Amino acid sequence: MNPHYTYLVLDIFSVFFPLILSFDKKVAFYKHWKFLFPAMLLTGVFFIFWDILFTANGVWGFNTDYTIGVYLFNLPIEEVLFFISVPYSCVFIFEVFNAYVARDVLGSCSTKISVLVSIISLITCVLFYNKTYTIVNAGICLGLVLFATFVYKYRNMGRFYLAYFVCLIPFLICNGVLTALPIVVYNNEENMAIRLFSIPLEDTFYCLSLLLSTVLLMDYFKNRKSRV
Repeated sequence: MNPHYTYLVLDIFSVFFPLILSFDKKVAFYKHWKFLFPAMLLTGVFFIFWDILFTANGVWGFNTDYTIGVYLFNLPIEEVLFFISVPYSCVFIFEVFNAYVARDVLGSCSTKISVLVSIISLITCVLFYNKTYTIVNAGICLGLVLFATFVYKYRNMGRFYLAYFVCLIPFLICNGVLTALPIVVYNNEENMAIRLFSIPLEDTFYCLSLLLSTVLLMDYFKNRKSRV
């Protein structure tokens, strides 16, 4: 395979099976598309804007050996597609758990998990306040978790955390490929320089923020629809 197609193939592979399985009768994920796509659009706009700023300021960059050379907003087109394939796949996993796991196994301790995540995020912000990638990821994660738990009072935080822990596996595999080749090149001056194999530790915050923001927006759109 031409190496220039590597990132594009990774995007396609990430979403291929969730897309095919979206028509499973019990999950019926396609029925959520009218709420998912607007949520993905709003989340994607935010993360792409963040991506543009980080790329322009040298927080990370892209290896042109693994991209096809088409750019949008000064980002490889594959990076933009990442914000379609990965959120779709992660939210699909969330909905699969909702359909097939009847018991909310983490529901009773979801607030404690939120407090723990908030404390870790806050400590990270304090210790690495001068690291752009670290403080932005930890700060956004902190704000989202506090908002979802104590302001929006999202009723499915337990189910969200269960799905998040599972989503970390494919997410980190995907990011492992991106960072091992590397397709995405991180500037260690702007992060903690702590890696899970080749993956910056901050990406665990990143995954949580990307998934939670999409799930919260979906829930908001569903609730608004039910009130009409």
